[in-house]
Amino acid sequence: MKDIFFRYYLVVMIAILASSACYAQTNQGYSKKKIQATTTKGSKSSGHKSKSKSSGRSHSSATPTAMSRQERDRIIQNLIANMVFVEGGTFTMGNTYLNTEWPNELEMPAHQVKLSSYYIGRYEVTQAEWMAVMGSNPSVNQTDLNLPVEHVSWNECQVFIKELNRLTKKRFRLPTEAEWEFAARGGNKSRGYTYAGSDNIDDVAWYYDNSHTTQYTFTHIVGKKLPNELGLYDMSGNVLEWCQSWYARYSANAEVNPKGPTKGKSRCLRGGQVNYSKSCCHVSYRGAQSPSYHTDEVGFRLAL
Repeated sequence: MKDIFFRYYLVVMIAILASSACYAQTNQGYSKKKIQATTTKGSKSSGHKSKSKSSGRSHSSATPTAMSRQERDRIIQNLIANMVFVEGGTFTMGNTYLNTEWPNELEMPAHQVKLSSYYIGRYEVTQAEWMAVMGSNPSVNQTDLNLPVEHVSWNECQVFIKELNRLTKKRFRLPTEAEWEFAARGGNKSRGYTYAGSDNIDDVAWYYDNSHTTQYTFTHIVGKKLPNELGLYDMSGNVLEWCQSWYARYSANAEVNPKGPTKGKSRCLRGGQVNYSKSCCHVSYRGAQSPSYHTDEVGFRLAL
């Protein structure tokens, strides 16, 4: 029994350490003080410049003190409209690369997974959407409401989803780990890219090399890079994304609609983020953290 417990503990710790190992440089640990835009009437937000054309969202100022009912409703309806249908199919989940650039054992063995159809968010959940539902903004980088919401734990995401479902009468949730990877790979339209939409990471992802331009590395407005084959943005880089699934080592057995184990210590994180090197932004990359963990490099997208 002690041996079984030790092996389980070791597996979880490897997953957590794998996330830490992806930092490209020793630039983590900068101040967690909230970064807010200083705006005046008629002025643009400081920080990231954006017209938000690619995301279809019109918010460009940082955290307002209040949001009208009409504005909240419009944001939530826009969120619903940006849920993308993913036709069910079968794919190989895990590290399918012929090279050994990413020999991460957490991604092995590659195995066959069959999924039913579902919906997934076109974008990472934004700060505007979080505020429309929750009335507050937990993010560190608050220079634009079209930035992904971050500094949210898995547990806090569940609170958001519960309230969103109350407001919309729908059944939003986090994607399972398998659903996330299938969508990142392009679903049935997949062209087998290394990253979500391209073999050239700079086409589709914000990561360390194209984000660390000053003393700090901040997140970017959603939808500014190219989408993948399904029209999904930022599934490589920007922020890590929580999945519904508990973390566990893969099995070589084929699976149908896998949801992961029924209990565990760490929830799955996917997609890479702005402080990661490109070696941790490919579509099969896996990480895991406690459900209470939060940092300014972790956000989420919705499934339905």
